Amino acid sequence: MAQADPNISPDIGDARPVIRQLDETAINRIAAGEVVERPASAVKELVENAIDSGAYKIDIDVAAGGKNLIRVTDDGCGMGPEDLPLALSRHATSKIDGSDLLNIHSFGFRGEALPSLGSVGKLMITSRCAGQDAHTITVTGGRHSVIRPAALGQGTVVELRDLFHATPARLKFLRTDRSEMQAITDVVKRLAMAEPAISFTLRDLTDGSSRVTFRALAETGDLFDAMAGRLGQVIGRDFIENALRIDATREDIRLLGYAALPTYSRGSSTAQYLFVNGRPVRDKLLMGALRGAYADFLSRDRHPAAALFVDCPPELVDVNVHPAKAEVRFREPGIVRGLIVSAIRNALAEAGHRSSTTVGAATLGAMRPETPIAPIYQMDRPSQASLGAVRNWQAPQGFSEGHAADLTEGFVSASARVEEAASDSEQAQNPLGAARAQVHENYIIAQTKDGVVIVDQHAAHERLVYEKLKAQMAENGVAAQTLLIPEIITFGENDAGRLLDLSGELERFGLTLEPFGSGTIAVRATPAILGAVNAEAMLRDILDELDDLGESQSLQARIEAILSRVACHGSIRSGRRMQAEEMNALLREMEATPHSGQCNHGRPTYVELKLSDIERLFGRT
Repeated sequence: MAQADPNISPDIGDARPVIRQLDETAINRIAAGEVVERPASAVKELVENAIDSGAYKIDIDVAAGGKNLIRVTDDGCGMGPEDLPLALSRHATSKIDGSDLLNIHSFGFRGEALPSLGSVGKLMITSRCAGQDAHTITVTGGRHSVIRPAALGQGTVVELRDLFHATPARLKFLRTDRSEMQAITDVVKRLAMAEPAISFTLRDLTDGSSRVTFRALAETGDLFDAMAGRLGQVIGRDFIENALRIDATREDIRLLGYAALPTYSRGSSTAQYLFVNGRPVRDKLLMGALRGAYADFLSRDRHPAAALFVDCPPELVDVNVHPAKAEVRFREPGIVRGLIVSAIRNALAEAGHRSSTTVGAATLGAMRPETPIAPIYQMDRPSQASLGAVRNWQAPQGFSEGHAADLTEGFVSASARVEEAASDSEQAQNPLGAARAQVHENYIIAQTKDGVVIVDQHAAHERLVYEKLKAQMAENGVAAQTLLIPEIITFGENDAGRLLDLSGELERFGLTLEPFGSGTIAVRATPAILGAVNAEAMLRDILDELDDLGESQSLQARIEAILSRVACHGSIRSGRRMQAEEMNALLREMEATPHSGQCNHGRPTYVELKLSDIERLFGRT
């Protein structure tokens, strides 16, 4: 038997493969695989076309999660009968002339969406422009019908039925109707957030019903009022109430939007909405910048909530890097990232000690009794004269208000009482009020002019120490306290080496380390602001922080994360009793320190309850 030639691949036959030109239908189906991944992708393309047409009202009707029906109706400029066949041709568009792919001012520009949808579903377009009659055209499996007259007011209706009927294998990869409808809703919400002047309505027509699943009416007013109104409709009023306005410019790039307080964080990144020139994107650079802006305020398992809009000249950003246009590429990415980080951090600093209102609401929810109590209707509060008369009537014979004053005069002087009351009244006028008590040696109860505040003394002081350490380090390094007797600590070879590798950085905030034999470190100095500190516990915490951060973090992020651990060791510990003067001093320092509304991990340092909320808890309404 003849032996096979080892130099010839068994995968290559005798016949040379032939290069063929694919037909138009196959090309469109391939393009559809890139542009239309699922029903939500089709909705996105059609709604973007409606926005580009100048529409003020867009209705989206969906059945079976978009598999059976997607219909988008708008009141835009419409198309004439001569435009309909062109709209269904590949790479035919009214958005650009092809001379400059960077000067793009519209959502669509590829000219691929409609022909791609027509190749994988049954597509019908009905449109009418001003001064002309309406016409309709259909396409099934890539084959166009003749243009016919139709009845329609100005605008366009695009109806897509039986999506992927021409490629049934794609249907197997779709999720349940509920999941696909959720994806469609998310797409419509993101587009609605970018266009507050347009009304959007999304309906679910499954099983012959007509259920409105999302509606956002057009907003009026100035830029931020309209933006706040639309974000409130889409994300919720809680977000607007607990978000900070962002408006910053660097060179030709402007950043607008709202970023939530750290205490309004989420367990996932689903509440992050990012836009570039009005286009919703899921860009790694922007998401990384947002994460970096909150890195000093949130733990790694919490995610910030924000809606940010980056506006820049179109030539500074390339939107033509992804078929679905979900990613962009900036000419100067460093400027964009720096703008996002600095703008959000400045807004957080200006917020001072503010904490989110949802913290108080959650507290009230936790405190509500299991069985509701009926409201207690009280009489009007009696006057002071009436109260005095009642007390005198109930007192023993010969006892009066004057007698009571004589009895108490020997215990507390009248002037001391007046001074104490005045000081107490002044303290209560401050945002965080006057300290009234300490419970469980960790929580300070303070009275404000219209409620009470509960402060976590350890979390609050940890933030205050951290901010002081950061300020010292930024100015001239953290002052060090040299130990009379160095503390000798033994680690493993690896851990000791990692700490010594960072010794130069650690010395910047007052922690001086030196090698002291194999796997052993001598601590020569600690941050002076911390006073007496357990150096071994601090170093082991720093090692844990390095393990959590990994090697990919920037030097600044690593230093601040380690500094946060150091601050924890210098803060007031839980279990320590505090005098009234100490508690009030802590409250006043919180009011004067930026970011003191949350600890270094994004948890609230205090909870505020209004008097009306407390009265509602007890049914005093």
